[in-house]
Amino acid sequence: MVTHISNRRLYMKKELTVIKVGGKIVEEESTLSDLLMRFASLPGHKILVHGGGRSATKIASQLGIESQMVNGRRITDADMLNVVTMVYGGLVNKNIVAGLQAHGVNALGLTGADMNVIRSHKRPVKDVDYGFVGDVDTVDAKMLQKLIDENIVPVMAPLTHDGQGHMLNTNADTIAGETAKALSNAYDVTLIYCFEKKGVLADAEDDDSVIPHITEAEFKKYVEKGVIQGGMIPKLENAFQAIKAGVNKVIITQADAIDGQHGTVIQG
Repeated sequence: MVTHISNRRLYMKKELTVIKVGGKIVEEESTLSDLLMRFASLPGHKILVHGGGRSATKIASQLGIESQMVNGRRITDADMLNVVTMVYGGLVNKNIVAGLQAHGVNALGLTGADMNVIRSHKRPVKDVDYGFVGDVDTVDAKMLQKLIDENIVPVMAPLTHDGQGHMLNTNADTIAGETAKALSNAYDVTLIYCFEKKGVLADAEDDDSVIPHITEAEFKKYVEKGVIQGGMIPKLENAFQAIKAGVNKVIITQADAIDGQHGTVIQG
């Protein structure tokens, strides 16, 4: 008796979860501990992308360096670049890696400069000079895939490089999105953005008014009606771009729901 296996089953992609968590979650001992426990229990391949802005602001202040923000984005001059490189790539990243090792997760902390995994260019000056801030050009998916296939879990700091010897401060949401897109050819990717709400809300005053699913057409209607506004608009625009680039699913939720069972789901 001959058993036939379909081509679809033969070439089925393995699942990969890319999770982005904000600095507030990873900078406080209680929330970090809970996150690491939940992350360690996730099945399959996974990547963690983190922020660390509050720690950077605190350390900068202790060093007498003023933090400047424009529309929620950090102005990164040479002194601040030194701070964020130390804090994001060192203090925050290695605390997460050590915590994951304690949970039996073989984690490896990375900036974009490590193994040349993410290369960027310095953001051009338009209305605002953001300084040493990077916009992503390329993600080396093959190099990351080698790690992932060896059951190594990348923990990615919000730092990249320009290939000319310069580090660049880079938005963690962008790193998560670009990484997920780059790996979507090799894996069935779910991208999860964690923030302070349970998901995208139909009523900003009601934390339980989570919109469970959003299509691009529905998103445009919500924006026109003013239901979705502010910083959620670019977050969802990035989500739809990720879907169009091959990411299977994007979820916006809280850090205590990274199992993908709750929150707002964006699918193509």
